[in-house]
Amino acid sequence: MARELSLPCLAFCLVVATCLAVPTRISGAQPPQDSLGNIDVLGGKGESPPKLVFACDGSPSALERIFSQPEVISDLKELNAGISLALPDLNAERAQLVLRLNQASIPVTAWLALPPAQGYYSNASNAPETFTRFADFEKWSAAYGLRWAAVGLDIEPSIQDFALLKGSKWRLAWIIFGRYFELRRVQRAKDAYAALVREIQAHGYPVETYQFPFIADERRVHSTLLERLSGIVDISSDREVLMLYTSFNPALDSGLIWVYGPEAQAIAVGSTSGPEYDPHFVRLNWDRFSRDLIVAHHFSRLIGVYNLAGCVQQGFLHRLQSLDWDQSVVIPAASVRKALQLRKRVQTVIWLGSHLPYFAILIFIVGVTAIGCWRTRRRSSVIQDA
Repeated sequence: MARELSLPCLAFCLVVATCLAVPTRISGAQPPQDSLGNIDVLGGKGESPPKLVFACDGSPSALERIFSQPEVISDLKELNAGISLALPDLNAERAQLVLRLNQASIPVTAWLALPPAQGYYSNASNAPETFTRFADFEKWSAAYGLRWAAVGLDIEPSIQDFALLKGSKWRLAWIIFGRYFELRRVQRAKDAYAALVREIQAHGYPVETYQFPFIADERRVHSTLLERLSGIVDISSDREVLMLYTSFNPALDSGLIWVYGPEAQAIAVGSTSGPEYDPHFVRLNWDRFSRDLIVAHHFSRLIGVYNLAGCVQQGFLHRLQSLDWDQSVVIPAASVRKALQLRKRVQTVIWLGSHLPYFAILIFIVGVTAIGCWRTRRRSSVIQDA
């Protein structure tokens, strides 16, 4: 009997040992947390200031109030900055705003947002709608003679998905369960957006994608779990911008940028508006905002800022003109440790979630083996008693 059990038990032990070992490696080569001290980040080291691009996602009337202030246009020109303009509507009012920026020679990126009814953000659920949106955008731009520096795709879950969090938990669980096994949905979305990127590039526009930082963690553990569950899509483009918003968790401070920065082609910081735009965000003050910018500049020559409205309200545009990009800033050791711990937890959860079917199979095998062992021993006991 012992000989019959040895091979299944050995195989089980080897698989479990492998499963337990992998999560300790997936977080990458990071220094031991106990040895981390404060991080002294060097400034620009004599390099020219980074290219700043300010996000604008308000209504045409709200943006008109901002750009009607004479100092805003002049400050943007002085900073040699650009604008990333959300386009949830393609109307005359928004076109006039773009024309004003074109006339002032301020580069404008077309943030290809969708109408809220179609989810607003680009994701696996609305690839055809995003493709149609670009075609409509081209006709609209030609009709008004608009000029664009690039086209941006904001890759986030649908607005409708965020609404699910406030609805029935059973319905949410059923949707998550269904998406868990939708491997083909992810590949279809990847193929669709790859075709869209080629189409946009064929019209002469560079393509930017705006991604949550956790996409970097998913790549590191070679998973598609987040893509399946949330609908985000890992897209190749001319430039990927990681949205490293420290305002979503102030305890992480600029440690979030320091930990994810090495894997970013470009970085976006925020939010300068805080709960006015999102109740989950804390408004960045000047000290935190300027520190985030300098840390981001350590890794990226282009920095996105979310958003322009908050910068205008707090008087940041004028202060940026005199910002010393060569100064050094200090990131507290506690913030770096928390950011490292966050990455490790995220990667571990993604890895474990990706391997749930294998754990289920292992549990089934162990259960069947245990039942078999019990029955065999019982038969042996009956034979011996007889």
